[in-house]
Amino acid sequence: QVQLVESGGGLVQPGGSLRLSCAASGSISSIYGMGWYRRAPGNERELVARITSDGVTNYEDSVKGRFTISRDNAKNTVVLQMNSLKPEDTAVYYCNAGIRPTGEVGLYDYWGQGTQVTVSS
Repeated sequence: QVQLVESGGGLVQPGGSLRLSCAASGSISSIYGMGWYRRAPGNERELVARITSDGVTNYEDSVKGRFTISRDNAKNTVVLQMNSLKPEDTAVYYCNAGIRPTGEVGLYDYWGQGTQVTVSS
């Protein structure tokens, strides 16, 4: 059973920082792209940042220069470092990964349970 477990959300003041972590566990053969998405109240889920297995990254325009995504392939983890946070960053953040489970041929999309990030004074 493959699962993604997130940690690190919380309440922070504008201008502050938070670090989100996501660990993939279970019977995993390979992990391909990993990323973070978010959903604010009343909005659709949107891509925040994504990183390939080779370390190529891409970011949603509003977070460029403030957020950094990184991964540790040996530990099956992905981290989102969020700096200079703004109230509009408030959302539930979800970890996502494309994973080939052990013994499977196909590649499957997995999601974490979500972690709340609230930016408010």
